[in-house]
Amino acid sequence: MPERGGTILVVDDDTGLRRVIQHNLEEAGYNVMLAEDGETGFRLFQQTHPRLVLTDVRMGGLGGLELLTRIKAYSPDALVVVVTAFGSLEEAVKAIRLGAYDYLGKPFSREQLVLAVSKALAFQGLTRENRKLKAALSSRKHRVLLGDSPQMQAVHNLIRRMATAEAPVLILGEGGTGKELVALQLHRQGARRQGPFVAVNCAAIPEKLLESELFGHLRGAFPGAARNHRGKFDQADGGTLFLDEVGELPAELQSKLLHALRENEITPIGGKAHRINVRVISATNRNLETEISCGRFCRNLYSRLAVLPLSLPPLRDREEDIPLLAQHFLDRYSGDRNLSLSREALNALQCYPWPGNVRELENLMERLAILARADLVERDELPLKILTCGMSGTRRVVHLPPEGYSLEEIEKQAILQALALCSWNRTRAAEFLRISSPLLTSRIEKYDLVPEQREAAGISLESS
Repeated sequence: MPERGGTILVVDDDTGLRRVIQHNLEEAGYNVMLAEDGETGFRLFQQTHPRLVLTDVRMGGLGGLELLTRIKAYSPDALVVVVTAFGSLEEAVKAIRLGAYDYLGKPFSREQLVLAVSKALAFQGLTRENRKLKAALSSRKHRVLLGDSPQMQAVHNLIRRMATAEAPVLILGEGGTGKELVALQLHRQGARRQGPFVAVNCAAIPEKLLESELFGHLRGAFPGAARNHRGKFDQADGGTLFLDEVGELPAELQSKLLHALRENEITPIGGKAHRINVRVISATNRNLETEISCGRFCRNLYSRLAVLPLSLPPLRDREEDIPLLAQHFLDRYSGDRNLSLSREALNALQCYPWPGNVRELENLMERLAILARADLVERDELPLKILTCGMSGTRRVVHLPPEGYSLEEIEKQAILQALALCSWNRTRAAEFLRISSPLLTSRIEKYDLVPEQREAAGISLESS
């Protein structure tokens, strides 16, 4: 089945042939647009961006090869099929060298025309899918820990210093701060970079299966063990084992993990002990010292895991990284679109506390990439919880633009936001701002504020 959708631009100075091509392609289910010469064809191409251009080579004025050259210069990925006279192999070869996808020799049948168009569009579809797949694979393979804030610069420095060591690293931080990315960076920058990186989420595996997942088992070791199973330690041999949510380990496995770290050996269920060559990096969002005091975590294991501790800051403490991260995730999920955030939208994002940290920001950018009305994402497209964040308990104004901001404008924006929050009830807005109603009325008159004005987004308020 030929691919549908989009428009095919047919450029030919022969009126009769144009009509025949249009009739045949429309019967085959395509949308067709016509141009009687090369100049008109190029203008239509710029205006409409058709999926495919079908152009005759020999035309008065701007010829087909010149049109092809212009189109490819304007849009290198444009799909062009040229129509050549019978026996004009030289023209066809030249067209291919100039970037045409294919050529069609006159005279051609309806079947030949439809087949040529169908093949070209199928090729275009495969090319797009291939690019998306490569981009997805690249983003997974080359995931990096982003951030230029002072806090993240300190983290990057620690990673560089810890990467060359063999001692265990314990990564601490709230959920969604990027602990697995830190583990990946430690692996990639260390001596074991050529070895495997194996990650296991200790909280996601049932307790009864966790020992087998970590240390492996032999066939027949327990009911249902139909074959030998290599555990994560063996899979990571020569490389790095990342134990995420290590604070969730049950007590019995804590002692076995401590033995593995101390002796560099493990014992599969039903098997014999053998040596391992693995660097262990672990992570948790729990306070393990509190867990130790409550008797839920082994102090000796904590001491062994935390030879090199590394703490990740929450996103709310490095708000200057939010624009970089937001654009990175928009680019990842926007496909062929070139999306960006307005300054007002960015200001709102930087005022939100991000309880889910970077993971929450990524999820929001994926949503915006899908639902964005235009290439510039505006503030009103953000969720209500972000738009209304910081409108109560307000004590300070943040995120002043680098070019400066007048004190009067700050006061105006604060009054506008308070009025919007209180549905333009002046009494409640005055109470919110902790000023008298007459003073608020005078400020409203001074700034000529009316209910129709939208809440200004250039300055946002946040709770302290």
